[in-house]
Amino acid sequence: MALREQLNEDIKSAMKAREQDRLATLRLMLSAVKQREVDERITLDDAGVIAVVEKMIKQRRESIAQYEKGARQDLADKERAEIAILEAYLPKQMSQAEVEAAVAEAIAATGAKSAADMGKVMGLLKPKLAGKADMGKVSGLVKGKLSP
Repeated sequence: MALREQLNEDIKSAMKAREQDRLATLRLMLSAVKQREVDERITLDDAGVIAVVEKMIKQRRESIAQYEKGARQDLADKERAEIAILEAYLPKQMSQAEVEAAVAEAIAATGAKSAADMGKVMGLLKPKLAGKADMGKVSGLVKGKLSP
């Protein structure tokens, strides 16, 4: 089942179960997906939906940091609950060892020697790891491997 169809089914089940918090988060996600489809005049495939979900999770993580700075733990907890709901729509995350193996393979395949070659390596890794690993951490790992 496509992610978009799964999302619609989950919204229906959340309505029936009267799970208000889950329902609100799922509706926000559907709204973001539809907004992107309207903006770009396309119908999103699973990869597009995953990109939307990743963006929403990133926004919530940034919000959590701000709420904790402002001593608003109640709002930070609400954002964490939304992240837990959103993460269910991401593919299974790769282990640290799998990510390191993919990075080593990409470095070998591109023949990268220095940080100047980081773009080549990330260009090769992004399609393979998108949605399966935190690309910020992958970027840091690549930078660490390519730095002297």
